[in-house]
Amino acid sequence: MSIDKTLNVEKREGRGKGPSGRLRAKDLIPGVYYAASGENIMVQAPALPLEKMYESVGHTTVFNLEIDDNGKKEVHPVLIWQIQRHPYKKKFTHIDFYGVDLDKEIKVEVPLEYVGSPKGVKMGGKMETYREWVRLLGKPLEMPQKVLVDVSDLNIGDTLHISDLKLPENVKPVHAQDYAVVSVVIPTEESEEEGAEGAAEAAS
Repeated sequence: MSIDKTLNVEKREGRGKGPSGRLRAKDLIPGVYYAASGENIMVQAPALPLEKMYESVGHTTVFNLEIDDNGKKEVHPVLIWQIQRHPYKKKFTHIDFYGVDLDKEIKVEVPLEYVGSPKGVKMGGKMETYREWVRLLGKPLEMPQKVLVDVSDLNIGDTLHISDLKLPENVKPVHAQDYAVVSVVIPTEESEEEGAEGAAEAAS
């Protein structure tokens, strides 16, 4: 498996609110590249390509970060580690890139996506999800972008646990216990009343 996506950024010099604000005014997002070796490099990324890259890779897929330092370019495999957004505009204000060693395992929080309609729900049950993500251990290029959880065969009283997830061959969950991720349960009177109230509000 190879890396097929690259984001081009430039090394930056200024620190603090003033320089960062001036970068954002030019649609450049300040950030930091945290190298696997421990070195930290301040960078600036073009806003639109960065947003498109994030939409494509999220926090789980490795891509190449090409850093231009006054014409000298270096390429590093990275993950997007942390992002900061404007409080009310859909814009990034800061980005952290985490350098990875492709031959070493890492721990990543990978989102769960529930697919299908449980048999038990069609019979009057209620699906309850307990986890939105799972922490996985594996090499960077083998890490899935998301984990699909097929709930189609769940009847009332059935539960899927972390051990039931279908993961890539060399990727495993990091957990202290085999916790539940989703169940189909018998609706309680309280949840039935909430459902009736919601239906009444929708009809009014």
